[in-house]
Amino acid sequence: MIGRTAILRLAAGAVGLGAVAGAGFLAYALHPAIAPIAPPAATSFPAESVERGRVLAAGGYCAECHTRRDGQPGIPLAGDYAMATPFGTIYSSNITPDAQTGIGRWSLAAFTRAMRYGVSRDGANLFPAFPFDHFTHMTDGDIADVYAYLMAQKPVHSVKRENTLPFPFDLRILQAGWKLMFLHPGAYRNDPAHDAQWNRGAYLAEGLSHCSACHTPRNAMGAEKASAPYDGAPVDNWIAPPLNAANPTPVTWTEDEFFQYLRYGVAPLHGSAAGPMSPVVHGGLSEMPEADVHAIAHYLANIDHADARQPGDARHLTAAMATSTRDLTTPQTSDPDARLYQGACSACHANTGARPVLGRPELALNNALWLSEPTNLYQVILRGIGTEEGQAGITMPSFYHALTDADLARLAAYLRRTRTTLPPWTDLEKKAAAVRATLPAPPVAASH
Repeated sequence: MIGRTAILRLAAGAVGLGAVAGAGFLAYALHPAIAPIAPPAATSFPAESVERGRVLAAGGYCAECHTRRDGQPGIPLAGDYAMATPFGTIYSSNITPDAQTGIGRWSLAAFTRAMRYGVSRDGANLFPAFPFDHFTHMTDGDIADVYAYLMAQKPVHSVKRENTLPFPFDLRILQAGWKLMFLHPGAYRNDPAHDAQWNRGAYLAEGLSHCSACHTPRNAMGAEKASAPYDGAPVDNWIAPPLNAANPTPVTWTEDEFFQYLRYGVAPLHGSAAGPMSPVVHGGLSEMPEADVHAIAHYLANIDHADARQPGDARHLTAAMATSTRDLTTPQTSDPDARLYQGACSACHANTGARPVLGRPELALNNALWLSEPTNLYQVILRGIGTEEGQAGITMPSFYHALTDADLARLAAYLRRTRTTLPPWTDLEKKAAAVRATLPAPPVAASH
């Protein structure tokens, strides 16, 4: 038997270890403030650095997440963008060089610490809604250029709304625990098993452009699941589809398809950018050098195992085009759902050649029909696609007022049945109503 003295010693040892562990955690969790600086003049930064920073800030979508979108129009980079999370709403910060409400008194060292370690100038831990777990992989030079660009902008005095995180999720010290488990700080290191283009693409996709932040599912603590990279995830009431071999579309996302989509907002065999992807393309990647977009496309195609999947593309493409042609050439069908499709959709989505016409997406090849839920299909039908969202100069009207939830359910069932080889979706009318509820009703005149 263990004697009383031994038990007391074990207990004392456990308390001592707990105290040491607690002290160690506090040392990790608590950070000193970095002294404020006098706001530097915009002209103090080299023009070349500011321009490089402008391009990098576009590729990192800084303005997209630091500009208010709901309610009153926001001022670019002045923050207050609402980010809904499972834990509550977080509002982005003002990153203009305003001395009181922005980062005007932040030194480069303070900015670098925030980007690399998720710590504010005052020492507070930042919430990972700010993707510092990706920005940490940027080089010191790129971070400095982004800093130069931001500090060269016009200061905007703007106070963001308060976060709505309930206790204990509002405790910033707890973010240190999150970082201990999920943050892997440090600039990206090239993988010698791959060529320079692949490594450049990996640096951009995993760091600056943080692609997996939207395309990887999250765990219960809000971190990306390391076991499911690029498996797809819900984001902003859409579904960001898988970018790996789990992508269900029948025709491969080749390097060229990725490039066309990321650079111009439309992939010939997969359709148009819409929803949250529109600003990624037109407000972000369109500003980057073509070589960088090619590098991202090269990297993503490698993740998708495009080379191994391509041999079956011709058969799937032929089958898709045959279905499209059949719908166009048999207008007297007795199927009421087919007639609904012909009346609402086929005028713009019918193709009779060997390949889809650019600007006339072939729905049998589109991600929206092959995902596990009809969310994206409903979003596009209800919202439409503006001339600045997908392919330049091409628009799709909103059917928000023209089609009921029952109509949407019939269209979704028909397309899933005739354009894919997958099981039918369920609860279609209920899901149509749920998606509609997330959208503001457009003016009646804007509907089809």
